[in-house]
Amino acid sequence: MNRYMDIAVNAVGSKLEAEISRVIDDAAAVGVTPLLLIGSHLPESARCLQLAAQYPQQLYATAGVHPHHADSWQADSCQQLQQLCRHPSCVAMGECGLDFDRNYSSRDNQLAAFEAQLALAAELHLPVLMHQREAHEDFLAILRRYRAALPAALLHCFTGNQQQLDDYQALDLYLGITGWVCDERRGQTLADVVPQIAANRLVLETDSPYLLPRSMRPKPKSGRNEPQYLPHIAQYVATLRQEPLSQLADQCYQNSLRLFGLAPL
Repeated sequence: MNRYMDIAVNAVGSKLEAEISRVIDDAAAVGVTPLLLIGSHLPESARCLQLAAQYPQQLYATAGVHPHHADSWQADSCQQLQQLCRHPSCVAMGECGLDFDRNYSSRDNQLAAFEAQLALAAELHLPVLMHQREAHEDFLAILRRYRAALPAALLHCFTGNQQQLDDYQALDLYLGITGWVCDERRGQTLADVVPQIAANRLVLETDSPYLLPRSMRPKPKSGRNEPQYLPHIAQYVATLRQEPLSQLADQCYQNSLRLFGLAPL
């Protein structure tokens, strides 16, 4: 059986949280373990860490403030986040970044919160898990100031074009590929560049419960994405890259462990 790590699961606050034991078991049954729970604001990050502590080695977590929640960033947020990052289940800071598509928080607050989190991650020598939508140039400008001080950096749910890929690979970013690539309506640009992603920087994720792969047949009755569907994404990516599934799966699994400083189970 191929091994996988799902590096982006939005369990807390979704219907997956109440069923987390089943979600873990269903994923493990198809080789997907461990799972990484993503924190998008401080209280949610604390809950992710609490949940991860209940399932050691099966769950890990991040701690951070998503750009949608950047308006909640306060003078003491950095100190609170630092404490969360010291939790033994925390393997990265994030999800942090910029989102000028929806602008749920002001641009100024997004820029300030992103930079503060990168600075803290550099101080703590933590990897970062980042988000970027419609903010490529500003994102690059801030990240360039801190990249050399970060042990590793991941742009999760990468959906960009060739120029964006070139810019991110110049900064030695890991790039997370989701079921977005399986959508023939909006994922074609991503499908075109997936073969150009450096093999040692490619990682896989579901971003569940969102982004259920459109190409799945049959589709789950719930309509929700889950970590157990990660092998479907892997097969799709392997086909695009014209690689054997076993080779791609092993490469992405090893990349994920290296990114977060984890030992194989």
